[in-house]
Amino acid sequence: MGLAALALQGTEYFPTYPNPMTEAEISAGLTLPYAATAILGSGGAVATLLIVFMAVTSAFSAQLIAVSSILTYDIYNTYINPNASGKRLVWTSHTCVAGFGLVMAAFSTGLHYAGISMGYLYLLMGVIISSAVLPATLTLMWKGQNFWAATLSPVLGLCCSIIAWLVTTSKLNDGVINVETSGSNNPMLAGNVVALLSPAIFIPVLTLIFGVANYDWVSMKNIRLVDDSDVAAAAHLDPEALVGRHMALSPEAEAAEQAKLFRASKIAKITTATMTLVLLVLWPMPLYGTGYIFSPSFFAGWVVVGIIWLMCSTIAVGVYPLWEGRMSLARNFGGMWRDITGKGPKRRGEHIEVVEGEKTADSGTHTPKEAAAKEEPVEVK
Repeated sequence: MGLAALALQGTEYFPTYPNPMTEAEISAGLTLPYAATAILGSGGAVATLLIVFMAVTSAFSAQLIAVSSILTYDIYNTYINPNASGKRLVWTSHTCVAGFGLVMAAFSTGLHYAGISMGYLYLLMGVIISSAVLPATLTLMWKGQNFWAATLSPVLGLCCSIIAWLVTTSKLNDGVINVETSGSNNPMLAGNVVALLSPAIFIPVLTLIFGVANYDWVSMKNIRLVDDSDVAAAAHLDPEALVGRHMALSPEAEAAEQAKLFRASKIAKITTATMTLVLLVLWPMPLYGTGYIFSPSFFAGWVVVGIIWLMCSTIAVGVYPLWEGRMSLARNFGGMWRDITGKGPKRRGEHIEVVEGEKTADSGTHTPKEAAAKEEPVEVK
């Protein structure tokens, strides 16, 4: 859409015609709606609104879930109320979702009135969070990283990145630090690079000072068990319908799950290494190092590769998950339809008929007692 905006801003269909887009409009993220409006008219504006709405709600939903889970289980249930019931944890989670939503809405409104644009936030985000990239990666990949290295290196990296960002801003602008000067490319570049690379110094130093750890990964395999019988009671559901939801996996199932995880890990590592090498080294660095200026045919090829990349990304992110989860989707929509038509699980106090001899996940036929003994849920109607 950025390329489309550049190509169309000299035509009468572009919203800013005959003037080009200003830096403020570009930084505010208006390139997409302008290009869409130039191509599709009012329909493009509506489509842009729909895309932005879905993107924002999807991303914010993930943030709400992550923050509420951390606050509920890692802070409240771990340090404040270790004996909290399932109903209490659900209530705490809901409260955290509402509270975090209000705080972030107020914070984002304040940023808007302070003149902080989307472009500024995009660049600043790297300064703030990139110092956690290497510690988080090594937390999963290296058993020798100790507690202090994992905990302190992001904080120390953040301090160094902010110092590098603001000092560079001051040096390049005769001591003037404001939104305009601090948001320019070189200060932001300095802050991002320092944030990303400074933990490479802090982690080895802290590991040597406090000793190499020998983490066995056992704690990451433990599944937090929550008694949800009181949750079922609050929702007027029969607790029998929830049997097996929080039971630990059998040794065979755990081994199969570990095999799948190792295979997915291997694929992810190879893909990440290959993409990093191609996208950050083999593709851009020769062009930058030689000072190559794109010819029209080379630029056309560049655009074609970009379009192919976007189509592949769309298939990988938007189409393949639907195909991969087709059975789950069919099962969920089937359950929704049975609920709507009144053929789903009965409420507490009503008769529940257990289907005898129903096929289970291992394609065997079991009675309800046998299925419960195998820690498998029993289908009810």
